[in-house]
This record gives sequence, C-alpha cells and structure tokens, in this order.
Amino acid sequence: MSVSPAKENILKKIRQALSHPTPQPFPQSEGQQSPFEPLRDDDAVIFAEKFSSLQGKFVFCDNTDELLKELQHLSINNAWNNIYIEEDTVRKLLTGTISHYSDLASCDASITGCECLVARTGSIVVSSKKGGRAASVYAPVHVTVAFSDQLLPDIKESLLYLKKKYPGGLPSSISFATGPSRTADIEKTLVTGVHGPKEVYCFLVDIR
Repeated sequence: MSVSPAKENILKKIRQALSHPTPQPFPQSEGQQSPFEPLRDDDAVIFAEKFSSLQGKFVFCDNTDELLKELQHLSINNAWNNIYIEEDTVRKLLTGTISHYSDLASCDASITGCECLVARTGSIVVSSKKGGRAASVYAPVHVTVAFSDQLLPDIKESLLYLKKKYPGGLPSSISFATGPSRTADIEKTLVTGVHGPKEVYCFLVDIR
C-alpha cells in the first residue's frame, strides 16, 4: 500500500520529533514538590493581607466571645435586621446574639461557616456538605466565620484536608470564593457585586 507524499512528510516529522524530544520547560511542575516558594509569614497574616487586597474585610478575634461582640456591633452599625443563617452549627454559636431570618432572597446579609481558608490566595472554601454555595452567593453581604485550625497555606493542602475529612468521597460541589464578585466585561471597568455579594467579611477566631 503506497503512502502519499504529504502523509509521508508528516510521518517523517513525527519520527524526527520523537527522536529529539523537547525538554520539559517546567520540570518541577510535576510530582510532590510545590511550585510555590514557602510562605514567609504566619498563615493568618498572609491570608489577611491577600483577602484584604481583594476587597475582602478581615476581622481577627481572640475567642468566640469577641466574635459575638464584633458580629453584633457590625449588624447594628450596618442596620442588618434580616440575617440569614442556614447552618445549625453557626446558629447555635450565635444563639442569643443574632436572630435567624429564614428568607435568603430578601435578607440583608448571610452568615456561614466554611470548610477552610487558603492563606496564599485569600480564598474561602465552601462545599455542598457545609451549607452549600447559595448563602455565600445570593446574599448582598456574606459573612464567614472560620477558626484558626481551618487555616491552610495552599490549595493543595485544602484539598488534602477535605479528602481526609470526607473519606467516603468528596462533596459534590467545592467552591473557592476569593473576595467579592468582580467583573470587567463592561468597557473594561472593574465592577464588584454583579454576580455575587458586594461585601465579603471573614471573621477568624483563634482557638489555640
């Protein structure tokens, strides 16, 4: 069976390429070694800096009593009369401080927990098994309550953390929320809050 000149030319180029493979441009990108430089500061400091640079509002609390006082002060100052709280653990934590409002569509703000925080990217990780994504997207203001043992340096560690937490299988949905929603689709002008909350708060409670 004869081979056309065009096909033979292509096969010749393939054989030449295989005999002289191109060196891998990023040899450290595969395997166990992280491509990132080690973080040079405390994870909480890195997260606070990155989260704040993305227009997030970060609050550090020494304990849960301080958390309750700060949340109550924030809700009063911003006239949040209708605060949506879906998760039972968050409701119990805030009992006697903030009343739960049941309608997400008309709430002033939502308060949720999270799976973990990623210091390097300033991201809040939520999943379908931890309150879902709706409360962190549909409310005009989203407030996350996290604890110091949920703070992780990188995305890789956060996924390993979830894998260990859910040995029977990862949640069907895992989302990395990094600051308020942003878009520059309209005349390349950056606008926040178009596809999600206009304001995002993260309260990090120290439990050491």
